[in-house]
Amino acid sequence: MAINSAIRKAQATDADAVRNTVLAAYQRYVTVIGAKPGPMLDNYAARIAADQVWVAEEAGSISGVLVLVDGPDCFTLDNIAVRPDRQGTGLGRALLDLAEAEATLRGWDTITLYTNAMMRENIAIYARRGYVEQHRRTEYGFDRVYMAFPLGGRTQA
Repeated sequence: MAINSAIRKAQATDADAVRNTVLAAYQRYVTVIGAKPGPMLDNYAARIAADQVWVAEEAGSISGVLVLVDGPDCFTLDNIAVRPDRQGTGLGRALLDLAEAEATLRGWDTITLYTNAMMRENIAIYARRGYVEQHRRTEYGFDRVYMAFPLGGRTQA
């Protein structure tokens, strides 16, 4: 895990900080995609109330966000966001580790995710970790790449 980080479940009082972390993390993609990516439009107060959000906290401020959805058909890593000044520190890896551990804890044998097709570097990161592209489709105006990871089968980060 990144130095001096603690990952914990988000609390209602974290909603604004979670939203601000996500906005900062995804801001660079607005010009790439031509619109705000889906995570920038999400309702984090509702996500926190649904017990779907974890935060990485460093020195009293939120530096990373993880949103997991335990659905009826699959376990989805819905969003992972790391503040730009903390990217490259291992924090994203630590959040991915937590997502995979949570899926295993809840009895899933696979974790799924989707990302925008224009976020090529994210697709490459997931592929290096062992996530495999399943399909692509357009949803809510976004071209999405769906990937899956068989738990217990991680290659590298």
